[in-house]
Parts: sequence; structure tokens; C-alpha cells
Amino acid sequence: MSNEECTHDCSTCSANCSSKAAKPQFEPQNKHSHVKKVIGIVSGKGGVGKSLVTSMLATVMQRRGFRTAILDADITGPSIPKAFGLHGICDGDGENIFPFVTKMGTEVMSVNLLLEDERTPVIWRGPVIAGTVKQFWSDVLWGEVDFMFVDMPPGTGDVPLTVFQSLPVDGIVIVTSPQELVSVIVGKAATMAKMMNIPIIGLVENFSYLNCPDCGKHIEIYGESRVDKEAEALGVPTLAKIPIDPSLAKLCDLGTIELFEGDYMEKAADLIEKI
Repeated sequence: MSNEECTHDCSTCSANCSSKAAKPQFEPQNKHSHVKKVIGIVSGKGGVGKSLVTSMLATVMQRRGFRTAILDADITGPSIPKAFGLHGICDGDGENIFPFVTKMGTEVMSVNLLLEDERTPVIWRGPVIAGTVKQFWSDVLWGEVDFMFVDMPPGTGDVPLTVFQSLPVDGIVIVTSPQELVSVIVGKAATMAKMMNIPIIGLVENFSYLNCPDCGKHIEIYGESRVDKEAEALGVPTLAKIPIDPSLAKLCDLGTIELFEGDYMEKAADLIEKI
């Protein structure tokens, strides 16, 4: 079947093409774990604050009384442990790996929690990285988890594909920024999700504006926000517009992101709670 004719719905198609080979074959969940919902946090490019959004969402859901976890799938650029002030090496019992638990109770697994020196670069090829992500799902004893947030690396490469094919992802949140090139980048991430039949929960725009400390006016340093137009084009809601807030950066640097204040993630949390 030609690309023009393909609907990306293999369940109703009789053609024998390469797309059918990509049908998800979920990895078995750790036998001692029960993860109810899996939410992917994705971005088309790096540096837009994907890990910040992941950390804040997990924190908000934890504050609402849900048991939350973060699977840090950004193997070569892990930053989740630093945001929560987690250092050291995970324990295990020979059969299972035990995740770290933050001060507020969120479970976390990241490659930095398996390294003797967290500054050591991870220089692995794609298949090894993909295999590590699968092991984080199947070998880590997560226990009872209401919402697991998967912090993915930017782009549409090996790891996002592995997550979509191997984990039962219930929906994704796309993180973006106000720059003009974002429309193309968001489009790529959204198209990949639709091809994999993964629902898009909505868009989050980071670096949306700066609050003037003197007059309180919103200053759009990176230009006019485009997230509403992008969301409308995709038929999904805008979940949040996060300002440039030095206090958030400071909390991440101090490893105390769980202490953040503000209602930035409330709308996103409302929709995620209904999944």
C-alpha cells in the first residue's frame, strides 16, 4: 500500500507492509508491580523544559493523593535525579531493581542512579539504550503506581519509538516553546504519536513569558505565543503556559522541585486524572 493510501490503522487493513511489523508488542510489566496509567512527556527538540514539566506533573499528582512514578527514558541526558535531589546507586535483590523514592513519595528510576559517578557520560548505541528503557519497565519493582510519567528524549528516534511500542502509553503531553520553528517540530511529534495510535492529551508551552518584577506585565521575550494555534490545529487543548521563572530553575538546581508553588499544571493534572 502506498503512503498516500495508508490510514495507519492496521486493525482494518489486509495489506502486508512494514507498518504492521511496528504493531506494539508490550514488554511484560515487573511481576511485583501494578502501574495503572503511563503518560509520556515528549518534545520535538531539546531544551524546552520537558524534564521540568515531567517533574511538576508528578509532583502535582502526588499532592492530589495519587501514587506517582517517573521513568527517566532520556538515557544520554538524564536530569530528573538532580531536580529531586537524588544521588547514589539503586539497590536490588538480584531479581528486581528498587527505584529511588523522593521526599514526597514519587518513585524514580534513571540511568544516573545506576552509575558510580553521575557525571560519567553514557556512550551507548541505540539498541543498548532502547534495551535499558525496557529494563526500567520490566526489571524495576515499581509496586502500586497510579500514574507513571515517562520523560523521553527529544525527537522521534529510537527511544520514543521503543516507549510507544513497548510500554502501554495511555497518552502524551507535548512540551514546546514560543519560537516559530516549533510548529514544524510539534507537528513531527504529533504525527508520530498518531501513527502509533497514542492519544495526545495536550500541549504545554514553556518559556511562554516573563513577569515584569516591577509592573507585573507579561513580557513575551521569545515572541508571541503560538501554542494555542498549534493546539487548535491538532484538535487538542493548551494545558499550560509556563513563564520564565528563576525560582523554578533554582528549585531544580537545589533538588527541591517538589516545593514549587503555582497552579501551572492544574489543568493538565485535571485531564490526566480523568484518563
